[in-house]
Amino acid sequence: MAAACLEDPSLEKHFKGHRDAITSVDFSLNKKQLASGSMDSCLMIWSMRPQMRAYRFVGHKDAVMCVQFSPSGHLVASGSRDKTVRLWVPNVKGESTVFKAHTATVRSVQFSSDGQSLVTASDDKTVKVWTVHRQKFLFSLSQHINWVRCAKFVNHVDFHPSGTCIAAAGTDNTVKVWDVRMNRLLQHYQVHSAVVNCLSFHPSGNYLITASNDSTLKILDLLEGRLLYTLHGHQGPATCVAFSRTGDFFASGGSDEQVMVWKTNVDAADYGDVLKTQKYATNVTGTLHNLQSEMDCGDPPKKNKTQESARNQHQQEEETSLADTLEHIVGQLDVLTQTVSILEQRLTLTEDKLKECLENQQKLMHSKGN
Repeated sequence: MAAACLEDPSLEKHFKGHRDAITSVDFSLNKKQLASGSMDSCLMIWSMRPQMRAYRFVGHKDAVMCVQFSPSGHLVASGSRDKTVRLWVPNVKGESTVFKAHTATVRSVQFSSDGQSLVTASDDKTVKVWTVHRQKFLFSLSQHINWVRCAKFVNHVDFHPSGTCIAAAGTDNTVKVWDVRMNRLLQHYQVHSAVVNCLSFHPSGNYLITASNDSTLKILDLLEGRLLYTLHGHQGPATCVAFSRTGDFFASGGSDEQVMVWKTNVDAADYGDVLKTQKYATNVTGTLHNLQSEMDCGDPPKKNKTQESARNQHQQEEETSLADTLEHIVGQLDVLTQTVSILEQRLTLTEDKLKECLENQQKLMHSKGN
């Protein structure tokens, strides 16, 4: 068992076929296929079976920014800088249907859990929902007043499987884990030496993997709040990373045009045994080095039942107060949104009047000249 615990994540497969940086990777549910999108405008479907050729899908006219398999694995959605979304059948024919979805770059595509709907997000400030089988537009959410993507200092976010936390990858080289219920920073990691481009939670919620411009992937132990592994494979920035649905594999892509599939290994053994045997952060070369945790807060001390009851009551009061505050904020935001809308209308009217005045002035000057 100890030997299994100490086994490093291992590179299982290595795919090369794209002609530019990889932007997105996603496993099918059964792990028989892996989809990747690239700045080369192509989507590729890689077979996890030995000696099976990959499919190259050509259709987008600009960079493919995001890809995702449907829950059934029978379809793959892709979003592009050409403002369209395509639904592909991942077989040798590579048939696809196109949605003229947005008026700007499509940043995200996501299937609903039942595979019946597709949600897309774009730089045109809208989120749109579509039916998959009839391929019809359902409705648009257009209350955003800027690009529908992460805040400027954040490159990528992902929800913890429990839904209570999110992890954010920053251009300041850090990774932060937040409690969305209390809006509180839980953990803060400074383990990369360059911008963090992407991250993915392990389905167990115990681990987080990150990809960075420093060319490394790093696996973080969220229960211990420390770095477990540093993985070297890409020549140049690692641009994307994603765990499979079951967590036993993960895939990464880089600016070196390569897609790599890794066996996770760390979750194969009992987690308690991992904690007993892993006292150091481990590099895939076998080098061991101590690592000081960058957590902003440690594990809370054990409490007796009375303390726990008092704490729960206090937490409920805080949550009630927070809910009231949030409701007030939402109300204020609605007022602000309406105000901005009115100002935009007034600005448009002013611009129209100014344009009319300039046109009249040009006519006068032209008539005087004649």
